[in-house]
Amino acid sequence: MTQARPGALVTGASSGIGYELAKLLAREGHDVALVARSADQLEKIASDLGEDFGVRALAVPADLSDPESPDRISALLGEAGFQVDVLVNNAGFGTMGRFVRSDTGAQVDMVEVNISALTHLTRLYAERMMVRGEGRIMNVASTAAFQPGPFMAVYFATKAYVLSFSEALAEELRHTGVSVTTLCPGPTVTGFQKRAGMEHAPIGGRMVTGDAAAVARAGYAGMMKGRRLVIPGLLNRVGTTLPRFFPRALATRIVARLTAVRGDY
Repeated sequence: MTQARPGALVTGASSGIGYELAKLLAREGHDVALVARSADQLEKIASDLGEDFGVRALAVPADLSDPESPDRISALLGEAGFQVDVLVNNAGFGTMGRFVRSDTGAQVDMVEVNISALTHLTRLYAERMMVRGEGRIMNVASTAAFQPGPFMAVYFATKAYVLSFSEALAEELRHTGVSVTTLCPGPTVTGFQKRAGMEHAPIGGRMVTGDAAAVARAGYAGMMKGRRLVIPGLLNRVGTTLPRFFPRALATRIVARLTAVRGDY
């Protein structure tokens, strides 16, 4: 089956940056396959996008902390005749607090969602794109990727992986017609802060100024231009360069002041 429009697979598509990217892709004429855990919400979003923009919109409920989910997603889309020309790995979450007091299961699930599922889906679709000689991949990292993050140690580390992996893959695929873009937003108004328990830390309170729709627009524009790295906002771009000018221990201590809640530091 040949699709009339390019197809985009977006994970974490039920809210925040993922939802805004899915809406933007649909508006720009892409069929969309939407992945998130919440089946009812996802079905509603898919229905709305299909009706509003006249595209094919598939809801693909999946829990990406399950290692088998990427293969199931691929199989389902294959059965549906849905070709992925654009892959957006946006799904991810964080938790806040001292690592030694954290819930072990939550930390392992975070690695599974933020790293393993992203890597698995990229491996599944990058080769197919390379064979066709065209395709776009966007992996959503964070400004957290540029330095260690005490009290969010695993989250910051997962985003450092996403950035390093994506930049390396972009170079590997340089002459294949497949682009890899890493989107690194700063603190953005989404449901992320509530799930992470960040409301009472500086980084989850007064520093949350980004707009999810604006971040999505910047990421989409950069991806369509084939840019390898997109950091929306001047202050965020400046902030990602500052750790280079401090000793690593000092830079880590500064981040700790931003991520700690009262009594933690």
